Amino acid sequence: MFLAVCSSTAQTPDSALQQRVDAIVENTLATTGIPSVSLAVIQNGKVMFLRAYGKARLEPPLAAAAGMVYSIGSISKQFTATAILLLAEDGKLSLDDPVSRFIPDLTLGNQVTIRQLLSHTSGYRDYWPQDYLPPFMLQPTTAGNILDLWARQPLDFDPGADWQYSNTNFVIAGLIVEKASGMPLMQYLGRRIFAPLDMKGVVDIDQNALPDNSPTGYLRYGLGPLHPAPKEGKGWLFAAAQLAMPVEDLAKWDIGLFDHRLLKDASYKVMETEVLLKNGLGTHYGLGMMVREEFGHRVLAHGGEVSGFTAQNIVFPDDRSAVIVLVNQDSSSVSSDIARNIASWLFEAGHQEQSEEEALSLLVQLQKGKLDRSRLTENCNRYFSDQAVKDFSSSLASLGLPKWLKQTSQSQRGGMTFHGFEADFGSKSVNIWERVMPDGKVEQFQISAK
Repeated sequence: MFLAVCSSTAQTPDSALQQRVDAIVENTLATTGIPSVSLAVIQNGKVMFLRAYGKARLEPPLAAAAGMVYSIGSISKQFTATAILLLAEDGKLSLDDPVSRFIPDLTLGNQVTIRQLLSHTSGYRDYWPQDYLPPFMLQPTTAGNILDLWARQPLDFDPGADWQYSNTNFVIAGLIVEKASGMPLMQYLGRRIFAPLDMKGVVDIDQNALPDNSPTGYLRYGLGPLHPAPKEGKGWLFAAAQLAMPVEDLAKWDIGLFDHRLLKDASYKVMETEVLLKNGLGTHYGLGMMVREEFGHRVLAHGGEVSGFTAQNIVFPDDRSAVIVLVNQDSSSVSSDIARNIASWLFEAGHQEQSEEEALSLLVQLQKGKLDRSRLTENCNRYFSDQAVKDFSSSLASLGLPKWLKQTSQSQRGGMTFHGFEADFGSKSVNIWERVMPDGKVEQFQISAK
């Protein structure tokens, strides 16, 4: 069902990783009908897995390959933001410059800052909020025309007062890059970003079609069959979603983030720090990237969508790990679902399976009224007095063995790891929560009716 193409830069994946990723992707392709997936998994700063699955083209049939070029949609915004930060380091601009310094006559252009463009806090209205291609976007346009129609209209909110995703922001940012650098955006990106990172497969799909051997982008209406998706007219993707590349090139970009290859440490910190609104509320967005926590780890993430393609890039900078998923169908959450499933397995699965086994073991012991007290801390042993064990046993034994037990949460507090579980006995479900010390001993194990 899949064709694997391993790059010379990819390490040999361990069998558990390969089996798990294969299972996640193949099951997703079978259940959703997505044409193809191209993905990369990075661990400890190295590409451990590169693989493509499914069909890049249905007619005539063409198997997907990991070296093929997929559109990455709005993940392109990270590259435009980095270009701005490079220009700031060169003294060509400041993040707090008003946009009017470079582009005159925009609505409140003397109040909206470049930082607000990159963090989606400017108030400029989004020119493409739809998850399909409006008919007018089949015709060519220019960045200037986009600004006339969307950035010279009343703002959706006062600058810095709210967060609202807007492609218009990055069209403005792309024009600022060109004015401050004195060269076309793609030329600047190539010189300052793609060449230093050895990203040799990047394509500008705003002005060019994908290479002939690339995947076809598809759409579907409702649950109907796949159809080739139309291509946007020239000019609509400028600076906001114009890049396409092999998944390995996006992996090189992620590794560059880990290694701070392009920017100074201070610039990366600004890019990766959540921007606050004027009222102090957080936005969960830095400059061109989401900033959040998943699975107890700091995450920098962004999705992407253009006509016929979706993409997801989830980066764990502190762990030097990332999951990249590129898909040749639009209006679908598959790229995000696959990326999060793989990331969940990378960071939680092994520990989670062990935690579930140990929790089930303690549960069964309590049903029988016999505890292995060597697994408990002194405090927990005192908590499980004879009366406590008797009550646990008498209330649980009649339920029989649970049909299943699964972990539902994990967090840290007081130097201990907190696990939440749910167990189902058929006739009754219960919640279980425990706290485990660093040495593995259980400090707390409690059960309540669900």
